[in-house]
Order: sequence, then structure tokens, then C-alpha cells
Amino acid sequence: MKNHLLFLFGFLALGFSLQAQEDSKKIDYTSERSIKNEEKYPGAFLLSKVTKQVYFNHEGIEVWCDQAIFYKEDDFFKAFGNVKMVQGDTINMTSEYAEYNGRTKFAFASTNVFLTTPKNTLTTDTLFFDRTKQQAFYRSGGTVRDTASTIKSRVGRFFMEEDKISFIQNVVVTNPEYVINSEQIDFYSETGHAYLFGPSTIKGESSEVYCERGFYDTRNDKGYFVKNSTIYYENRKLQGDSIYFNRENSFASATNNIKVTDTANKSLITGHYAEVFRAKDSVFITKRALASMKQEQDSIHIHSDTLMITGKPERRLIRGYYDTRLYKSDMSGKCDSVTVNEYTGLTEMIGKPVVWTSDNQMTGDTIHLLNNVKTNQLDSLKVYENAFMIQKDSISGFNQVKGKEMIGLFEDNEITETNFIKNTETIFYSRDDDTSLIGIDKAISSSIKILFEQKAITDIYYYTDVESTLYREEDFPENARELKGFNWRGDEQLQKKEDLFINDPPLDLPKIQGIPLPEEEEEFFEEKGEGEEVILNKNSRLTPQLLQNRDKDSVKLKEPKVPELKKEKPELKSKP
Repeated sequence: MKNHLLFLFGFLALGFSLQAQEDSKKIDYTSERSIKNEEKYPGAFLLSKVTKQVYFNHEGIEVWCDQAIFYKEDDFFKAFGNVKMVQGDTINMTSEYAEYNGRTKFAFASTNVFLTTPKNTLTTDTLFFDRTKQQAFYRSGGTVRDTASTIKSRVGRFFMEEDKISFIQNVVVTNPEYVINSEQIDFYSETGHAYLFGPSTIKGESSEVYCERGFYDTRNDKGYFVKNSTIYYENRKLQGDSIYFNRENSFASATNNIKVTDTANKSLITGHYAEVFRAKDSVFITKRALASMKQEQDSIHIHSDTLMITGKPERRLIRGYYDTRLYKSDMSGKCDSVTVNEYTGLTEMIGKPVVWTSDNQMTGDTIHLLNNVKTNQLDSLKVYENAFMIQKDSISGFNQVKGKEMIGLFEDNEITETNFIKNTETIFYSRDDDTSLIGIDKAISSSIKILFEQKAITDIYYYTDVESTLYREEDFPENARELKGFNWRGDEQLQKKEDLFINDPPLDLPKIQGIPLPEEEEEFFEEKGEGEEVILNKNSRLTPQLLQNRDKDSVKLKEPKVPELKKEKPELKSKP
């Protein structure tokens, strides 16, 4: 009997507990005025404010309003006038109208909706809020104000637990320093990090970034971009597989397949790593670095281990360091380092420099090439210290001229005259036509002038203290046919642009760490299965058509979910 009573009390206690839990799931309310109008609102209470607002409470969410229609049996209410909805310290929303379904924990608000979270605020016309998913959604346009920026979009989806907002369609981020336009942005409120997907631009006062996938730290003004990324400056464009950008430091770097286009000076620099310092107007580029400058109908190309471009367009300098090579259609050269002054038109080559024009090779301690800055045509060439010119004879041997210095003059980019001064010497194969050798002339003098026609030597003039001897070929020893310092480097001559990269070590390019597309999320409005509670209450202002997922409101750029492989049980077959 005693055990029986204990069981009965226990059963009753359990029943009361379950009833209490069931009651706790119901919407609780407080109202100073409550009336029923079965004719107009069957099964509903009309609640209204007298001195205090109508109050609802349901599992952590509180709602205040001036008036309400409460369907107690359905656990559903519609709130009107100065509506305020609060969920702990995560959600604080005001609107002119709201409704809430306690069975599905689904809310809707409209007219002057203002949502505040710990990190930002949202202004919109209509807002859906699913408490079960802890997600809010708008698709009639909204404005989010962050601590650093204002973000507008036609569609927005708040993920409360991830502290993330997905903005879709006509996304505009406005900051005092820049404006971002994008097709889709995932924004993390805690950090201010924004992930950009689809065609996107970041426009500032002195630069513009374009990318089709990128990351931007909106609070620290820096980011990186990995798909079709380009940075536009006032007169320069930077492209690369991956670009890092820091607005505060006026700095950008790019990796793999780099292009730096100078629109003011009509030059293009390529390579596989670059750094741009906008404030200093300088560019550093390496890994197959190549600078190409437009000159009339031709271009001169410079390849070095490292290239640096500094200065404003009107005072721009291009410097190449280590194993520098130059090429244009009618001239090529090599040296250790080069400096090109685009203002003066001077190109300075140092470190075992050599220049080839057709069959002529010129070497010295330093070589200067001077361009006419108006026509961009080669005007003159100067060789300082140990000037040496070699021309391969039409049949055998080498015509040679040396002196302390040399000045060469050009017309229409072709050499027409050279002048050697101080301690000049020559060896010249004298022929009466292209084949018959008269003899080998060896001469010394104070200075020499050589004239050219169609790149071939036509006349040689010797000045002051001339000593000249014409030897028969058989009388001139083989070992005397090269002047002191002779160094023919014709096998190094660049014949085409591709020769700039001969003997370069193979490239080992870093693998770019990309930015993955967002993972595919479940649709905001879920289709309910048979027997499941539907989101929409029959007394709602909403219609089933309004609670449909629409393609135009969905994220377009996303990683599809990989379907799980079904593990099928093996079919057991009995042995015969």
C-alpha cells in the first residue's frame, strides 16, 4: 500500500512537471485592457495600452507594443504601434508592426524596422526572424551601420551564432576613406572582416581595387584579392594572381603573373612578385622582371633580376639590377645594372656593358644611350673608358676600333657615325668589293671618325699623329689580328625578345592560397514535411507566397555541399 501511494504521488508530480513545462512554452502576456470581439477576431483577445504597453514574454524573447491581437490557443500574436522586441543582449528591434508565432518561434516585422545587435544596427522595411535558426532575413532593401562603415544591399541574412551577415545584390559599403561595390559580401561583425564575391570594386581617393574574389578588413583598411584582381592608381595599374593592399601605408604587393602598366609613360612591367609604394611613387618587381617602354613604332625591353621604378611620371627612373639585358628590334645589350631616366632620355649601363647594333658590338666600362624625349628615338651612344667597337668582317676576321671614349650618332634608330678619342687604334679589313681582300690595315691616331650606311662601315677618318700600315694578309700574323682588350661576345647577342630569358633559372612560383566560396547554406524558408508545424499562422498578415524562397534572393556564389555517400549493406548470398 505504501509503495502504491509513493508511485501515485510520483506519477502526479511528473504530470504536474510536464504540465508546467508545457505551460512554460506558451506565450505569457500582460495588458491593462483586454477585450474579446468574436465576430471580428474569432478566438482572439484585443489587448491595448492604457498607461503601460502590452507586454509578451516567450522563452527569452520580450515584446512591447501599444496594441495587439493575441490568439492564445494558437500561441500567436500581432503587435501594433511602437513595437519593441528584445532577445537577451543579442537582439533589440523596433517597428510599427510585428507578429510572432510561439509554436515555431518565427517573427516578422514591418514598417520602420530598426534592429540593433551588439556590433551593428539595421534599418529596413520588412524583416523575418527565425529564432530556432537564430537568423534574420530581409529582401526589400536594408542599411546596416557598423562601427566603421555603412552597408546597403537589397537582400541581407543575419547569422546570429556565427556573427555573420550575408549581403546580396547591389551591395554598397560606404566608409569615409572608400566605397565598396559588390555582388555579394559576407561580413563578420566582431572583426569587421568582409569577404567579397563576384565583380567588386573598392574606390578610394587615390586608388581603386577590382576583384572577383577578395577579403577586406574594413576597420584596418587592408585586404587581399585573388581572382582577376587589379589596383588602379592615378597613372598606374597593378594586376596579379594575388594582391595584398594596405591603404593606410599606401602599399600593395602582388604575387604571380604580375603586370604593372604605366599609362602616363606607356610602359609595361611584368614579373612574378611586385611591391608598390604609392606615396613614394615607386614599384619594385622581381622573378622574371621585364620592363617594356614604347618608342615610336618599336619598344625597348629590359630584363633584370630586379627592377625598380621610382618618381612621378615626368621624372620617372627605371633601375635594373643584376644580369640586365636589353632588347629592341634594331639593338640589344647586356650589363650588370641599368638606369633609365625617362625625363632626360638617358639610359646608363654599368658592369661589363655591351651593346649590339646589327653586326657592330660596342663595349666599355660605362655605356650611355641617349634618346630624344620628343620622338623617343635613339639619338646617340656614348662609351666611357676602354671604348671598343668590333664588327665581324663579311668573310673572316673582325674590324676593330678602340679608344678611351666613343660617341655614336643615330638617325632613325640606325647608327650613322662614331667618333673615338684619345689613344685610338684600328684593325680594318680593306676590300675593293665584298669579296676581294686588299689587305689588313692597322693604324693608330689621336682620334677617329667612322661613317656608316645601312649599318655597314663606309669611311674611316684618322686625325692627328696618324700611323697606318696596310699588311698583306699573309704578312699579318694571326696572333696580331686582335687589339688588346678584344672580347667578341657575338654568341650572347639577343636576336629576339624571348632571348631576354635565356639561361634564367626555372621559376618556382608559390601556390596562391585562394579564398573559398561560402558553403551552401540551408534556405531561410524551409519547406515543412507532413505533420510538421508550418511557419505561417492562419491569422498572419503574410501569405504562403511571401514565405517562398526566390532564386533572385539567394546566394549565387557558393560551394555546393558534397553529398554523403550512402553506405549500403552488402547483400548476403547463401552458398549453393
